[in-house]
Parts: sequence; structure tokens; C-alpha cells
Amino acid sequence: MKFGIRPLLVAITLTIGTAATAADKPFAEILRNAALANGLLPTKQLFVDTDQHLGAVGRAFFESKNLSLNGRIACRTCHLDAFGSGDGLPNAVGIFGAGEGPARAFSEGKIVPRNTLPLWGRGGRGFDVFFWDGKVDFSGQRPLSQFGADVPSPDPLLTAVHLPPVEIREMIDDDADLSRFKTESPDQAQRLYARILTRLVETERAAMDDLASSLDKPLAEIAFGDVARSIAAFIRMEFRLRDTAFHQFVFEDGQLSAEEIQGGLIFYGKGKCVNCHTGPYFSDLRFHAVPFPQLGFGKNGFGIDYGRFNVTFDPGDLYKFRTPPLINVALTAPYGHSGSLATLEEAVVAHFDPLRNIQTRTMGLLARHEYFKAIAAVGQEFKLIGLLNDQEVKRVTKFLHTLDFNHRQSE
Repeated sequence: MKFGIRPLLVAITLTIGTAATAADKPFAEILRNAALANGLLPTKQLFVDTDQHLGAVGRAFFESKNLSLNGRIACRTCHLDAFGSGDGLPNAVGIFGAGEGPARAFSEGKIVPRNTLPLWGRGGRGFDVFFWDGKVDFSGQRPLSQFGADVPSPDPLLTAVHLPPVEIREMIDDDADLSRFKTESPDQAQRLYARILTRLVETERAAMDDLASSLDKPLAEIAFGDVARSIAAFIRMEFRLRDTAFHQFVFEDGQLSAEEIQGGLIFYGKGKCVNCHTGPYFSDLRFHAVPFPQLGFGKNGFGIDYGRFNVTFDPGDLYKFRTPPLINVALTAPYGHSGSLATLEEAVVAHFDPLRNIQTRTMGLLARHEYFKAIAAVGQEFKLIGLLNDQEVKRVTKFLHTLDFNHRQSE
């Protein structure tokens, strides 16, 4: 059922041309059917019911710089409304940074070698793989995370929330004080969490008292996992998916423009975007090699990021990253695991014509070598990607704007 209508979609996108209008009901109906066949659901079906009071307490911790041991950075620092719950930077700027958006890039902060991921839909039903490399992955029979067998919760979002406060360069500095905790041991991580908890009791006493009251526990029995639980509740509440123009089009007989419909038909048809950007989050939450240019020093240093390989150590996972969800994608530039592409058009082009976005002559020998290896890693996956002309790229981009919550207001 998922792919049965694709040949028809390809034929339509080749013939629809510029004559289609929003009143062309057959094309609109085909697009609606394609969305449903590929797993689009009403957003309310994805929401996980959350304790509102616990979520309100979680907001205080999400916005508190005291969640970091040096008191200089909060979750909110890099997840801002102005940038679609990202930070607007190619590579995130973590501990010791100052300012917001582009201004932060010129501060003395530590560079985090990947692009900040937005939070929309995180923790919703079926969303069980987190981070670019899937270092928290609950999609299989056995949960995968840096905690090994000592997973702090069966809830993947709650497990994911545990990681940023102990991620070096992100919310903690790699200094002499930290060195004794760097043993790759979950037990040592618990000692670090205990220090963060002590700091929160000292600096965020009102929020800690509210947390204890919300959980009906004495303050002395509150653990870091309880703080993380409240943050997870806040994320589910604050960043839950809401209806986009496309959801209204599919489920409420809403209207899209002719160009938006054309772009949608290409997305589900000739462009083959839906091979990976499928389901209710427009992501299969799996890992694919798409040769986006590398920007910055990379997770592995020297301008290299091995992606999923860093988690699994499987050579077959080299240069693979989790498919990014597309809700609010037009608000979350720049794009790619290292934020190397500034526009949606460039990001679309990178899938089928990766050489267009780079100047190989200005790249160093190692950078060219690594980029060619990334292209080679795509291998058979190029069969999943359609070849588009410039007009089709613009139409797909137009369609992607309909996946924003405030699409009509932004026009």
C-alpha cells in the first residue's frame, strides 16, 4: 500500500505542469491519499498525555542555567522559539557561550560539532530514536543508549533528557574537576547527576519543592531522574505537534495552492522523498547516508563525522544519520548534521546532486577524501532518491512550507 500509487504520482507530476490550480480536486485527492497511505496521522493521535503540573515544573528546569554545573547554560539556550526550537547556528555553541542565534557564534563558547536538533514531536507516540546518530534508540527489542544495560527509564525521551547535562562541551566543561568522572561508567554518571541535583537544591529551591510536591515525595528522596521526568513532561507539552496547513488539507479538507499541491505530488512521487521522510513525523527514524557537506571539526575531529558508526561501530553505518523529521522544517535552518546548508533548496538538492553545494577545488586533501567516501557510502541508497530539476526543487520546497504550524501567517 505504501508504494502502490507511486507510478501514478510520477506520471501526474510530469503532466500537471503549471495549469493546476487548488480547485483541481483530482490532484488534491491523490495527494491526500498519498499522505494517508504513507502514515500521516492527525496530530492529536501522537500526543502522550502529560501531567500539566509536572510539565510546568519541568519548564523551570528546562530554562534554568543551574542544570549545568557551572551555571552558564540551559536547555532553552539552544532551543529557542525564534529558531523553530533550534538555535539558528550550523554547529551548536555550548558551555561558556553568550548571546542567541548568530551572535552566539562569536562568543567564547565551546563548539558542539553538530547542528542543534529541534524538539517538535519529541516524545510523541512512536518517536523512539533520538539524536543525529541515534545514541538513544528504543526502536528494537533492546534499548540502546550510553547507559548500556542500566537504562534510567523505559521512556526513550526521559533517557534522552539525561544526556545533555553530562555531554562535554554542551552543558559541562572538560576540566580537571570532571576528569575523575570520565570512566565510561554509568555509576560515575550517577555521581555527576547527584552533584547537579545538589546544585539545583541550592539554587532552584522553589522549583525543587514544587517537584517534590508534584510527585508526592519528600525533597530528600528526589533524584535527578525526577528532574529529568519533569523536563520530559515539559517537552511533550510544549513541543507537541499541532496541525499544519498540510494536516488541515488532508484531514479537514483545507486548501493548498497549486504549487504546494504540485510540490506534494513530487514529494510523494518523482522525488521519492517519502522513501525516508515518511510516517506521522515525516521521518522513518532510521539511518541513511546523504552526502551533506561537512562543516566544522566534526564529531570525530579533523572535519570528520562518522555518524551512526560512532554508536554501533558497524562499518556499514559509516556516514549515516537519522532521517530528520520535517515538521516546522522551514523554521529550523541551517540544515544537515553539521548545519552546512543554509536553505531548504540546498538541502533538497544535496540528496540527488551533492556536488552542486561544494567547491572541491577549495577543499583540502583530507576533506575531499572524506567527502568522496561519504558519497560512496550512499551506494544503493541513491535508488531511493529522485532526480529533480530546479523548478521541481522549488515546488518541493513550497510544499515543505506547508508543514509549518504557522504557515499561512508567515506568508
